[in-house]
Amino acid sequence: MGPCPPDVLRRQGPGARCPARRPCRDEATGRTWGVFEVRPETDGPPAPRGRTDPDNVVLRAAAGSPSPGGTSVVLPSPPQAGLAWSSHPLPRRGWRGRPVPSRGGPVPGPLDGVVVVDLSRALAGPHATMVLADLGARVVKVEPPGGDDTRGWGPPFAGPDDDPVSPYWLAANRNKESVVLDLRSDEGRRTLTRLVRHGDVLVENFRPGVLDRLGFDVATLRALSPRLVVLSISGFGHDGPEGGRAGYDQVAQGEGGLMSVTGSGPDDPQRVGVPVADLVAGLHGALGVAAALREREVTGRGRVVRTSLLAAAVGLHAFQGTAYTVTGQVPRARGNHHPTLAPYGLFRAADGPVQVAIGSARLWDRFAAAFGLDAADPRLATNTDRVVHHAHLVEVVEAAFAAWTADALLDRLDELGVPAGRVRTMDEVYDWEQTRSQGLVVEVDHPVLGPTELPGPPLRFDEDGRGGRTRHEPPPRLDAHGASVRAWLDAMDEGG
Repeated sequence: MGPCPPDVLRRQGPGARCPARRPCRDEATGRTWGVFEVRPETDGPPAPRGRTDPDNVVLRAAAGSPSPGGTSVVLPSPPQAGLAWSSHPLPRRGWRGRPVPSRGGPVPGPLDGVVVVDLSRALAGPHATMVLADLGARVVKVEPPGGDDTRGWGPPFAGPDDDPVSPYWLAANRNKESVVLDLRSDEGRRTLTRLVRHGDVLVENFRPGVLDRLGFDVATLRALSPRLVVLSISGFGHDGPEGGRAGYDQVAQGEGGLMSVTGSGPDDPQRVGVPVADLVAGLHGALGVAAALREREVTGRGRVVRTSLLAAAVGLHAFQGTAYTVTGQVPRARGNHHPTLAPYGLFRAADGPVQVAIGSARLWDRFAAAFGLDAADPRLATNTDRVVHHAHLVEVVEAAFAAWTADALLDRLDELGVPAGRVRTMDEVYDWEQTRSQGLVVEVDHPVLGPTELPGPPLRFDEDGRGGRTRHEPPPRLDAHGASVRAWLDAMDEGG
């Protein structure tokens, strides 16, 4: 008999009450359902009707006369024999239909109620779970004794010398809870088993085979919780001739081809300045989890979602990948200029660099006329001509820009409607009013650092500039939630 489907949880709302009416049994599946009338305590329209999917909640008229404004809800009965439904105010509940305590009050978001067991470390997995946490999921980060390695990654560090805080750690762990478990010990494995039973999602980025050796292979996880969604992130994939290789972003950027198209030229391979393979693997993983959770609403079963740093790097190739797979041409690094569009890159003005991005003939004509470029020059006639004769193009454009300061040039390009911009340093980005207006900086109250600004989530919902949550929590101190997580597990074990 399955747990309470999530659809009803989204429809209950604050203050809803559920007086028991009568149970019913699906003879085909053996599932028993309790029938309730949901009565909002405040005035408002009745809840919408749901689909008649046996693995989802069904909203329909129950036998008898529902009270005004009420809607009948069909729920699975509690799994414990002899435990009856009773009238009570509905607590905040997870996607498994069980209480999910919230730290410091409601924290709304699309994934509110989803419980994520986070076994990951470093960046790819923690970035995935932070995305889920930003969207409202409750993330319980399981750390080894001594904590995640990134707690010690630096410099720089912030805070006192005797209690330094790593900005690297802060970058990937907001909105999480921390519990220390030694998974090599019996006690640690027992606690993880309880977390798996009561969780919705498990995320890990161990080297392939490590979780199996700890006693938590896929078959075991499915036996503990058939509804569990598992996200597994590896360096180079979970199978294939090199599937067992360890991987970090630096290696993945090189092995995945990104460094060959980044840098000033073919003899100057460069890594991207941020760990893009890690970050994109995390984003792919979070997307896969969201899709698996949605599918679970229909099937009642979890999925194993797999991705890797290699997959993330290859997934970033875009047209550079198809340039090879379709034409056989091997792309090479071209510095700050686009391989198939021109002018599209970084150019020097009188006092500094300016970026220009022209992607259409209409924009080119407007740009060329404004800056006196020779319309009769056959080397500039079409985009293809300009790409082939790129060195000549850069020469004539920078000659035209030499009479302009960067600020004046950007103003003129803006008047023309030509996409252009400056190159900002990190301090300029975070002090920029536009960055802050988009909710891309959030303030948290860190237990060591006090009020601290962190980069914020990139998603916004409706007019809420702060993303999925209305409030963000600081990355946790090591084992800060060990006691509360264990108390929650005790309550879950006792209450089912």
